[in-house]
Amino acid sequence: MDNANNIEVLIVEDDLRIAEIQQKFIEQVGGFTTVGIAASYNEARSYIDIMQPDLVLLDVYFPDMDGLDLLRELKQKKKKMDVIMITATKEINRVQEAVTIGVFDFIIKPVIFERFKQSLVRYRDYYGQLHNLERQSVLVTQQQVDMLLRKEAGVVVAEKPLLPKGIDPRTLEKVFDVLVKADSGLTAESVSMEIGVSRTTGRRYLEYLVSEEKVDADLAYGTVGRPERIYLVKEK
Repeated sequence: MDNANNIEVLIVEDDLRIAEIQQKFIEQVGGFTTVGIAASYNEARSYIDIMQPDLVLLDVYFPDMDGLDLLRELKQKKKKMDVIMITATKEINRVQEAVTIGVFDFIIKPVIFERFKQSLVRYRDYYGQLHNLERQSVLVTQQQVDMLLRKEAGVVVAEKPLLPKGIDPRTLEKVFDVLVKADSGLTAESVSMEIGVSRTTGRRYLEYLVSEEKVDADLAYGTVGRPERIYLVKEK
């Protein structure tokens, strides 16, 4: 996608520092161009009316407006643009309202780049599919609709989980499987030997599972030496 065909993005955020970070994130993803940064309702309305961006990154709290009111206004006026909410609000009623009105995604601050990138990449895929369909025909098949909605046979396609650096999803799955199949708790050494990795690596994956509350860890006191941590799958 060359610059002439980039997806145009408007950032609506009253904290200039945060807005500039979002702009840098956008530049790193590729396929997008930031057409402006609006810090108030009047600025946002002006950019929207003049620039007609494809995508709006919208906060909720502003000194002179509620971002959800602007979102509602865009949808009522049937503006052909999508919205990703990026906000510090965590109230479930606000999240539900945003989803009901119609947001493409909802990201809670502080924004992690990988989560931000995931959202933009998913939107880029959606945008490309939508415009290809518009060029081909005004009519669509059920399969094409399912692809737009990220569905297959009526089941939502799960996003790949975001894992920290140094955690490989396949190795993580192997570690967890060993614990699931075990009759009792296992040490990092026994798990590591089972899957063929170093004890340090095995412990790193086990501690990650503990942090994700999928595994419990306890201390086992032997007859000789220091106590060892024993890992077992958390009971549901």
